[in-house]
Amino acid sequence: MKKIPFISDAFVEENCNFESLIESLRQGFRASQIEVPMRHHHDFPNPEEGMDSTLLLMPAFNPGNDLGVKIVTVSPNNGKHDLPAIQGVYIYMDAQKGGIKAILDAKSLTAKRTASTSALASSYLSRENASSLLMVGTGALACNLIQAHASVRPITTVYVWGRNLEKAKAVCEELKDFPFSCEAVSSIEEYSKKVDIISCATLSATPLIEGKWLQEGQHLDLVGAYKKDMREADDDAITKSSVFIDTYQGGLKESGDILIPLQNNIITKEDIKADLFELCSDAKKGRSSDNEITYFKSVGHALEDLVAASYFYHEYSTSNKQ
Repeated sequence: MKKIPFISDAFVEENCNFESLIESLRQGFRASQIEVPMRHHHDFPNPEEGMDSTLLLMPAFNPGNDLGVKIVTVSPNNGKHDLPAIQGVYIYMDAQKGGIKAILDAKSLTAKRTASTSALASSYLSRENASSLLMVGTGALACNLIQAHASVRPITTVYVWGRNLEKAKAVCEELKDFPFSCEAVSSIEEYSKKVDIISCATLSATPLIEGKWLQEGQHLDLVGAYKKDMREADDDAITKSSVFIDTYQGGLKESGDILIPLQNNIITKEDIKADLFELCSDAKKGRSSDNEITYFKSVGHALEDLVAASYFYHEYSTSNKQ
């Protein structure tokens, strides 16, 4: 029996070209053949930590080509154990015969595809000359989001905020060789007023971004707050903005950044301008003016995982032929 390849986090980290992955995702959202059932989202008690953890099962099918499922746990308290909050595996399969093509570490796969999805959205929603970014959060996504955004916009200045300033400094240290300056900062309010793009990737249950701080022309990228009772931006932020989501399927149901304003009649479904399927297929328009504030909420979608798994499987197969 042929050994099933294992594609490690290390391989994914070393072989990710954000520009190429973003374009692969653009084509994935533009195409119509990939089928994605609603993901399974199961919160379960974690008595030792005093808070729930989450199990996510995310299948996707490209009929006649490939399919896959990601199995992930989210443990919000893992920071104190010096472990990533998100852990899991991706099983990548042949859609015709059903065999397993590869098993991939899900940590880096998820980070790369999530960051690339935000950058894909930014290519439609941020100003083309956007040159400054505030990164709110210092977890595994922070460096990836910064690099991905910088691959679609001419970013020259990056600020990083975290609850722990030393962790923010560590993010900047990791990015010291990139062609932009990176500074750890202690105030979200001060620096959110200065930048073109604000990207948030936190496990905050309450808003960190206040609408009163937002300036004309900014783009707000919300990646964290993955539960219905969590949010990273307040009501004022969403009412001042043109609102976009990654998919209607998950975006309207899973994250408090959209669900809470909907439930409280702060916005309606009709206020959401488009999702990535509509943007990538040119069915709907993204940013309409330089003065517009744009608001993008990402909850994650299994299409992104399948496209990313296919991308890294191709890179792995190519590298092993050389």
